[in-house]
Amino acid sequence: MSGGQYGRFGGQYVPEALMPAIDELTDAYQRYVLENEAGFMDDLAERLETFGGRPTPLQYADQLSDRYDIDVYLKREDLLHGGAHKLNNALGQVLLARYMGKERIIAETGAGQHGTATTMACAHLGMPCEVYMGRRDVNRQRPNVFRMRLNGASVTPVDIGRGTLKEAISETMRDWAGSVETTHYVIGSVVGPHPYPDLVREFQSVIGSEARDQCLEKLGELPDAVVACAGGGSNAMGTYDAFLEDESVDLYAVEAGGDSLEIDREAGVAPNSATLSTGTEGVLHGSRTKVLQDDDGQIMESHSVSSGLDYAGVGPELAHLAEEGRLAATPVDDEAALAAFHRLSQLEGIIPALETAHAFGFLEERGDDLGDTAVITVSGRGDKDLESVIEESFKRDLPEAPDLSLFTTDQGGR
Repeated sequence: MSGGQYGRFGGQYVPEALMPAIDELTDAYQRYVLENEAGFMDDLAERLETFGGRPTPLQYADQLSDRYDIDVYLKREDLLHGGAHKLNNALGQVLLARYMGKERIIAETGAGQHGTATTMACAHLGMPCEVYMGRRDVNRQRPNVFRMRLNGASVTPVDIGRGTLKEAISETMRDWAGSVETTHYVIGSVVGPHPYPDLVREFQSVIGSEARDQCLEKLGELPDAVVACAGGGSNAMGTYDAFLEDESVDLYAVEAGGDSLEIDREAGVAPNSATLSTGTEGVLHGSRTKVLQDDDGQIMESHSVSSGLDYAGVGPELAHLAEEGRLAATPVDDEAALAAFHRLSQLEGIIPALETAHAFGFLEERGDDLGDTAVITVSGRGDKDLESVIEESFKRDLPEAPDLSLFTTDQGGR
């Protein structure tokens, strides 16, 4: 696939004012990332090891394996510095911006993990940073907002629309359009105009490359299945990339099924974020892909209990791979994800991000489909989600949830 096209998906749908910056980034991607000019990729690899903590381990999950009667291995991206896979791309892009001579970094964030990773990378590399975040996500992810500010970044709440990731991306692009000469926009997923989907996938491909090598070393063979949660898709594409040519390995993209898969397109209501499963072809944030849109082509507001999956689009390469049948897209609803959050915490001592919990909800529902050996990427840790999980668990009768009575008050608050 060349020129940022994945079948009929991809491309560069941006205002003319942004094309010089897109062209400049495309040239830098070719020279520094693909050709390793000035030893850029060597510099990045060394920083990912010493600052980031790579490689991350591939852990055998004893209790999960017993529960599902298959061998379950966990790719522990939650152990990367910052607590999520997001640092792989954030550090790569901030370093690339410095090689390009940029003076300022901007970024969007939903769950806050990409924002946190970007601000950490900026502090590490001495770059000023501004992060745009939907007001609703600011309220849902207060610990990560504080972490970003601790790293010296400014966090700008976005109040337009529903105040989630879609609006944060739109606002960041507006900033970039007015500051392209000095500013680099660190997109957090495999979305946006070319070269971003390629660039982010390339930086995140270390996940799958390590996992594939670790499987061969530990097992002497490849797994039957590889599973990852998928919103925009950086964690998923980073995991799948090394396995794409291995036809014996089934790939599963677990989407946010939200409250329901039923979409009233006439009313413009999408009670989920399962774009691969329920979306239609359209243009969002600079590329042609699968999107959640109404009958008039207007982007709908998506929904997920997980702010990092709460996005009305998906990366164009993921859309192409799903259409070609190379990966299977499967939605997991809010309640199953919350139950999996508690289950993984209790069975393995790993508190996952709510995004990650969707992948383990899939394991509960479809474990019989995964063959004898499965690798699941633990894309992030769940410290950021504890307040949301407590609040949401109060609303549901989840047998997996611990005793939450200590969190009640005389006034019935949380």
